[in-house]
Amino acid sequence: MSATPHSQRAAFIEAVKVALTSLWSSKLRSFLTLLGVILATTTLIAVMGVIHGMDVYIAQQVSDMGASGFRVRRIGILGDVDPKKLLELLKKNPEMTREEYDFLRTHATYTSEIGMDAERGVSIRYENTEVKDVALQGYTPNMAAISNLQTESGRFFTESENRRRAAVAVIGNDLREKFFPGVDPVGKTLTIDGRPFEVIGASKKLGSVFGQSRDNFVWVPIEMYFKMYGSRQGIGFNAIAFDPTLLNKAQEEVRMLLRAHRHAKPGEEDNFGIFASDSLMQIWEQLTGVIAATAIAIVSVFMVVGGVVIMNIMLAVVTERTHEIGIRKAVGARRTDILSQFLVESSVLSGTGGLMGVLLAWAIAMAVRQATPVPMVLPASSVFLGVGLSSVVGLFFGVYPAQRAAKLDPIEALRAEK
Repeated sequence: MSATPHSQRAAFIEAVKVALTSLWSSKLRSFLTLLGVILATTTLIAVMGVIHGMDVYIAQQVSDMGASGFRVRRIGILGDVDPKKLLELLKKNPEMTREEYDFLRTHATYTSEIGMDAERGVSIRYENTEVKDVALQGYTPNMAAISNLQTESGRFFTESENRRRAAVAVIGNDLREKFFPGVDPVGKTLTIDGRPFEVIGASKKLGSVFGQSRDNFVWVPIEMYFKMYGSRQGIGFNAIAFDPTLLNKAQEEVRMLLRAHRHAKPGEEDNFGIFASDSLMQIWEQLTGVIAATAIAIVSVFMVVGGVVIMNIMLAVVTERTHEIGIRKAVGARRTDILSQFLVESSVLSGTGGLMGVLLAWAIAMAVRQATPVPMVLPASSVFLGVGLSSVVGLFFGVYPAQRAAKLDPIEALRAEK
């Protein structure tokens, strides 16, 4: 007669209880048995946390440009460039200029907007409080639309304010909380490197990436920026194509226009960099691909070692419980009953190791997030993956011991010593 669902469920629960009792009764042996699975699960989840955090970072960077946006810089995205190569690029690539910006705006046909920006570190003071190393970013007014610059209160500066070099500023959330906690900053006056500026707006909070705040900045009209610091260095261009389908044509057009303006010879390398969201994604894929490949290799070794250890322990358990198996068979237990019992026990054993690995990975993620700028965001899927994978490993490596137990002759088993 086939087993009822109730009896199957009872047998499963009993097998789980036996496995947990065995784990608890031999804590040190259980920990050493599960060490490989614990390390494998911890490594896997930690790597997934880093990759997920980097994914969030890249997504934030891409969202600033949108599907139609791209940037033109003195040096493009570098990837793995050694310091010597960087120095060569700095020597070879001249600074972007205002004349080039005007030239592009006049001649580019595939772009709806081209903006200009420049940046440097400054000290900002309000009354008796001073903040150093703040990113002062000079923008053309159209940068609000190009880079999706949004204000939580107040407004962005206008073209008229830019032309007349008005001393107005939009501050980031860090400055707002430092200088004006609980108060609307619009209309207040602060000083940037000793020069007074009226606050006309406060940016929406952007949060932090890699442990670094993205809100420690102040935006000013770029003509005012040039008036204070000149226009010979630090300039970059930002552009939006009329349509995402025209992005490649827009980038190529800007490249050709810049090469023509700089009198670049045919076959000569570009002495500037152009990149869009796909460039960021390519670097992300390259970086995470290397990390993932390394992690898979390490996890595979740990999992195999852990699985072999679990198999050895289950073989020992089968030997220890030979008499018990004989009794169960004598009272009617079938091969499938014995097989399922030991498979459940090995899965619970390794699944427990996976759970311990998840907890260890979570503790590591919290510590890394607090102590370093490395992004660690543990997705919920990593918990299920860690426990599920470790359980599958236990199931796989538990097949042989379970089959050996199921094939025991009941008479021979009963003769075994208790």
